[in-house]
Amino acid sequence: MLLVLESMHHSPGSAENAGRRRVFVTGLGAVTPLGNNRDEFWRRLCAGESGVGHITSFDASDFTTRFAAEVKDFNGEQLIGKKEARRMDRFAQYAFVAAREAIEDAKFPSDAEEHKRVGIVLGTGIGGIQTFWQMSDRAHDIGTWAKTSPFFIPMLMSNAAPAHISMAYGFRGPIFATASACASANDAIATAYNLVAHGDAVAMITGGTEATITPLAMGGFCSMRAMSTRNDDPARACRPFDRDRDGFVLAEGAGILLIEEAEHAIARGARPYAEILGYGQSADAYDIVAVEPNGDGVVLALHRAIERAGIAATEIDYINAHGTSTPIGDPAESKAIERAFGEHAYRIGVSSTKSMTGHALGAAGGLEGVATALAVAHDVMPPTINYEHPDPECTLDYVPNVARKAPIRVALSNSFGFGGHNCVIVFGKPRAR
Repeated sequence: MLLVLESMHHSPGSAENAGRRRVFVTGLGAVTPLGNNRDEFWRRLCAGESGVGHITSFDASDFTTRFAAEVKDFNGEQLIGKKEARRMDRFAQYAFVAAREAIEDAKFPSDAEEHKRVGIVLGTGIGGIQTFWQMSDRAHDIGTWAKTSPFFIPMLMSNAAPAHISMAYGFRGPIFATASACASANDAIATAYNLVAHGDAVAMITGGTEATITPLAMGGFCSMRAMSTRNDDPARACRPFDRDRDGFVLAEGAGILLIEEAEHAIARGARPYAEILGYGQSADAYDIVAVEPNGDGVVLALHRAIERAGIAATEIDYINAHGTSTPIGDPAESKAIERAFGEHAYRIGVSSTKSMTGHALGAAGGLEGVATALAVAHDVMPPTINYEHPDPECTLDYVPNVARKAPIRVALSNSFGFGGHNCVIVFGKPRAR
């Protein structure tokens, strides 16, 4: 398979890439279970810390899983303003704060003409479920639906997150949301990349956001028996690729990237973290929730990512895996990587940062996109923590327990969602020309 991929190699000047603008990542923002800014998130990732703990936002004592990876010490009213925050579901608040950090990090010009060429595409798997749950509860308590808040629909809708950012900054490019379950953020990044690469925008705000840690969502996932039940030791519950994994850990947060046309970034002296080289998308066409055991859809997405990026498979040094800590999903992904890259698969560092952040559903690819861009920038592979017992079905190098300093020329970020959605983003060292 490796030879097949190498035969697909396209140089940047080939027909595959003809006329496509290069795209840099110039700003990053994060609201996460490991910290509410980019630097703290990265520091704690590299330190191998867990953001998982017992649920504090509601009484979870009746659930089979009583822990999650919550965002801590986040006060939307203080960070955004009382009036605006009260008109945003928490998922939109997370996105707003992370986007602001990414914009400031990029030192993007505050110019009205420039902002006409900036758009926003954000992924969210579920959207305003906290608003749905709270307002439904209130209606039942007061005995009528007739007094539903006029802000209910604007707070509930998935596109509220990009809309609020657009209004705050006057961004007037393409503005919308993507929804493909746990692949939502990667699909957003792929879409935003295309818009910049083909000249429809000079820059895009992209990534993902989610705030689903509610009794309603916990009840649904518990009923599916999809989550870990390691209630006695939450910090060690998420253990991707480990033999004793027993399910994923629900998380929340936002990971936002400001991506920019390379020549525009160079002209204004921006500091790029990484270059987005391409992406690959596919569908399993298999089941609404179950993973395709043979991984054909994942292999397709990996093949397409390499081909679109115009690189050789042997250039890949690191993969930020989907790696959710589920009994079936982890070996399926691991085997798909083996099939896609042949012998080179064993020379790639493959880590799951979900071992520390939990699984933030539609925001997962955003958090992992931020982590992967930082990994490329700093030549550091974050670890897979809680990796204690090798699984004979998972045979790759999972960067166990300790971050690794190593050259990273090209890195992949994998996201796969319910419904069989697969999306892989390719990040590389930014080239001057």
